Amino acid sequence: MGFVCPSWLSFILYNPLRKALTDREGVLQESEVSLNSAVLEIGAGNGFFTEVLAGRAGKVYAVELQEGMIRKLRKRTAHYGDKVQILRCDIAACAIGEDLADVCLMYYSFHEVKDKPGAAQNIAGALRAGGVLSVYEPSVEVGGSAMRETVALFERIGFARVEERAGLFTRFAKLRKNV
Repeated sequence: MGFVCPSWLSFILYNPLRKALTDREGVLQESEVSLNSAVLEIGAGNGFFTEVLAGRAGKVYAVELQEGMIRKLRKRTAHYGDKVQILRCDIAACAIGEDLADVCLMYYSFHEVKDKPGAAQNIAGALRAGGVLSVYEPSVEVGGSAMRETVALFERIGFARVEERAGLFTRFAKLRKNV
């Protein structure tokens, strides 16, 4: 497990430089987020992606573990009303619901999950058949073998690999839940 960013350091997650260097709209497009999509966001943090998801998707289920982050997330997304539902829980132990999301977005978060198999099972249950799972991980913290292990974990429980790439800063895998 990697470093979990504490809420008092959340300014590093949401700052002008990160906004300038991260193509959030591109991530949403690559993840197939549409106006009708229900999106499950794992590790929502202080809302860096949640706010753009809420502006583009039909519904956002934002999963976050830390109360300090949730306070910031609530402030950042308050004007979206019930379009954003915040779930305070560990994704591996969360009772999310079955078949509620079309897309699951994990941006720089899955490497921080302790119980990866449990988390993968919950994600698989929450994602509808044919749904997209987008996994973005920081190249500095997640090596190629760790990313391959993540992809293989999801493949073993019914996902098919669609796309994969490794860049200087980010490793990416897009998978689709089998019908």
